[in-house]
Amino acid sequence: MSSLSPRALSFLVVLASTGVSVDAVAQAAPKDYPNRTVRIVMPFPPGGTTDIQGRILADKLAPRLGQPVIIESRPGANGVIGMEIVARAAPDGHTLVIATSGNWAVHPHLYKLPYDTEKDFIPVVLVGETPGVLVVHPALPVKTVKEFIALARRNPGALTYGSSGSGGFAHISAELFSSMTGTRMTHVPYRGSAQSLIDLVGGHIQASFNITAPSIPHIQAGKVRALAVTSTKRVAALPDLPTMTEAGVPGYENSTWSGIGAPAGTPASIIERLNRDFAATLQMPDVQERFSTEGSIPIGGTAASFRDYLKAEIVKYGKLIRQAGIKVEGG
Repeated sequence: MSSLSPRALSFLVVLASTGVSVDAVAQAAPKDYPNRTVRIVMPFPPGGTTDIQGRILADKLAPRLGQPVIIESRPGANGVIGMEIVARAAPDGHTLVIATSGNWAVHPHLYKLPYDTEKDFIPVVLVGETPGVLVVHPALPVKTVKEFIALARRNPGALTYGSSGSGGFAHISAELFSSMTGTRMTHVPYRGSAQSLIDLVGGHIQASFNITAPSIPHIQAGKVRALAVTSTKRVAALPDLPTMTEAGVPGYENSTWSGIGAPAGTPASIIERLNRDFAATLQMPDVQERFSTEGSIPIGGTAASFRDYLKAEIVKYGKLIRQAGIKVEGG
């Protein structure tokens, strides 16, 4: 029992005081699960890719579970507030979180978190992967990545780039880019990627390594200029846009992913039920089409495969952060 998180131990103490055995609860829980609304906490403001993915899944998941499934936006502290809410929630399968690779695999290396990412959560399913895209304000006098690099080198620290917060996808992507190209830019963190994109369109910042989904309409409308995608392969939604390697930064790659998690202590049978329903939902043709339209690739798989993937990603990002010398203030 010593391997359980403090929250899970407290939950078991309460159960013991009621005279109900832990085994009985683990066996009984699935029989009437879920018995009320299932909430999926989304730790960022509405409008971003994670929010879009969550709402697509919630709509399709509700009929499978026989209960309403809602997305509850709880932004703040670059996702830490929403993650903590779920870490402290009752482990009964009625409170879940959909979070990004930043929350799951990057933050443990940058922040003193009020939870342990690996001990206080149970991975449920890997939702999808989403490449990013380097976008700039149209007034910036560059049309290629090489021109962007040249401008940044001529003006160290003068170019500003926005992100969803320190340690988020855009921040990691930009710092990786800087370390590989010998450039230096000024980081402007926001509470979410949507806010960052709004300020880029408004000309308040000059660039962003934004995720593809919310960027595509602005690219198509000419409100921002896209220079390259951050994946190793071109993106179907932006077929004419080169990869970073094609654009002159060999070996550059960084895509974000999202995953569903539950509080530690959630019965294995509930995790299995949720994984089965989420994975089946991700295989639905209309869900896959909507993900593709948003520039994302649905994944799915087992809870065990997500757990193994998460462990590998934590190691990968730890190495990347150390090599690039990425730090955050107050981390």
